[in-house]
Amino acid sequence: MNVLVIGKGGREHALVRALYQSPSVDQIMAIPGNDGMKKEALCAGIKEPSDMISFCKKMSVDLVVIGPEAEIVSGLPDLFRDAGFLVFAPSKEAAALEASKIFSKQFMKEGEVPTSRAFVVENLEEVKARYKEFSSPWVLKADGLAAGKGVFICQTEEELFTASEKLFKEQIFGEAGKRALLEEYQAGWELSCHVLTNGSEYQLLPLVQDHKRLLDGQKGPNTGGMGTVAPYQISEDLLQQVKKRVIEPSIQLIERKKLFYRGVLFIGMMITEKGPIVLEYNVRFGDPETQVLMPLLDGDWAEVFYKIARGEVPDLRWKDLYATCVVLAAKGYPQNPVKGDQIFADLDKITMSSYFLHAGTAFKEGRWVVNGGRVLNAIGLGSSLEESIREAYKLAESVQWPGMQMRKDIGKWMK
Repeated sequence: MNVLVIGKGGREHALVRALYQSPSVDQIMAIPGNDGMKKEALCAGIKEPSDMISFCKKMSVDLVVIGPEAEIVSGLPDLFRDAGFLVFAPSKEAAALEASKIFSKQFMKEGEVPTSRAFVVENLEEVKARYKEFSSPWVLKADGLAAGKGVFICQTEEELFTASEKLFKEQIFGEAGKRALLEEYQAGWELSCHVLTNGSEYQLLPLVQDHKRLLDGQKGPNTGGMGTVAPYQISEDLLQQVKKRVIEPSIQLIERKKLFYRGVLFIGMMITEKGPIVLEYNVRFGDPETQVLMPLLDGDWAEVFYKIARGEVPDLRWKDLYATCVVLAAKGYPQNPVKGDQIFADLDKITMSSYFLHAGTAFKEGRWVVNGGRVLNAIGLGSSLEESIREAYKLAESVQWPGMQMRKDIGKWMK
């Protein structure tokens, strides 16, 4: 089959690489893709949905896999489906689970999914009127999409009021920050849960632990994710809690509400003393979670995506393998990433147990340069978690550019 991947980051490169290894795939295309994908996919810089659909017809595309949330939330999957294509991504209506933190919070309450108490706030005055109902730290979440940067964890009143000013007065996220959730903080450890679903049935993928903070020891500002490990092992009791209290009521409510879902539901949760507490829903694969999930399947990802797009949920088998992703980020990330620095590394280096995925690079005048906040993903595989961590860091440490940022404790800070 011919497959189109929409997106340009590390997540999409992970998808392209997995599809490239699929025996059922004849040709892979990416819109827009990135320079690091060009050995595996035909990249096309097309922006208008109508032009994308024309391109797919011309290239006889059999399956469209959409990576980024913005494209899903915009309704692009619906346009492709209306044009007759099979699409791995939910509908625009279902994408409200990620498009609006307020909608998703109401959804969780209706489905009796465990989540934090929260208030809807629209200005600093409303924050000041409500914040004393929670103890420090406070969580302030922009309602709409903010590229993974719309959550503020505030230790002091001053931090909370400053974050509120940025959202409501400075409008740093535009329309996405016109409303927000002031939410009760949950102490615990974070867990990333992905399920493939047709809107009524599901298959659970290996659990992943992401490392959101910029610095070692879970310090510094929140980021889109500085590294991941999978599969993350938890007790059978906790796994059953996740299934019975979180996944199943979520899927059941999607079905009851008749939300059209053909893709992956990514549930971010905090494991607390009271059990799992859902932080957010995402309607696409996580980034950098995808990077460690793709190598673990004992099967063909193209067939899996194709069946989900048709409304079928296949049984999945997994390799006896561990994967680690170490993110290499630009100087100044996440606030003001510096672009243009030359990358010194052999980015074509591939071994049986390690390889690079491109997230924010560009190939200019015969050299690789930084072209985004999260620049490269160093992937390590192993028969044990420790081996996969060693392989990822061995590869990561072969890279240099001025001000490069990298956490040194991926997979070592577990709970």
